[in-house]
Amino acid sequence: MGLKKRDRKDGFGTGPHPDNGLIPKHGGYRNLKSFQVARLVYDVTVRFCNRYIDRFSRTKDQMVQAARSGVQNIAEGSKAAGTSRKTELKLTNVARASLEELRLDYEDFLRQRKLPELSPDHPALKRFKALKPQTVEEFANWVAGERERGTGSTDHKDNTDQHRQTRTCRDSRGKSVPVCVSPYQSLSSACLAANGALSLLNLACYLLDRQLAAQARAFEQEGGFTERLYRKRTQARRQK
Repeated sequence: MGLKKRDRKDGFGTGPHPDNGLIPKHGGYRNLKSFQVARLVYDVTVRFCNRYIDRFSRTKDQMVQAARSGVQNIAEGSKAAGTSRKTELKLTNVARASLEELRLDYEDFLRQRKLPELSPDHPALKRFKALKPQTVEEFANWVAGERERGTGSTDHKDNTDQHRQTRTCRDSRGKSVPVCVSPYQSLSSACLAANGALSLLNLACYLLDRQLAAQARAFEQEGGFTERLYRKRTQARRQK
């Protein structure tokens, strides 16, 4: 799920901009890759919580609200950038913190249910990243596809020793013997969905870290609205 070239330069308010006006161009958050991924995380989280979290659990509301906060604060920060770089930076950081909270919730979901947290090089996650889902429907199709793949005895070249798990069972004489099994046969839909969400969150957090660094540089180099106002007024007096 890499960055497209246009995603790195679009999205006003994320870095220095050549516009020297008092209120620079801002508010292009819909073109930000961080916003697009965070919104997909929100949609996935709503569906995940409806399916796998007790509807009376406080965790459900907290997860949905954390996901929503990530999306909304990216947008609000982008719109605020025109008059306050400081506010933009603050709100983007709130979005980053909200998604970090959500990431912990997904990790806790797996840990408390003794479900595996897949490594980035796991074949299922490699296929997920190659798919680059853009909608919750594409995400759900990936989960369904992995479930179907897991019902077989092999996974083509991906069913290698490094991804096998060792369990013990008893033979006909009652003796314990180790048995290697494929992890694909034990990955539930909930496990796959949580790991897919974590993969999206890792990407969203990475993008927001880069966005925060760019905003910090812009604030350091250009200052905020007050500094721009001072420069404009000084320039106007000199021209008169």
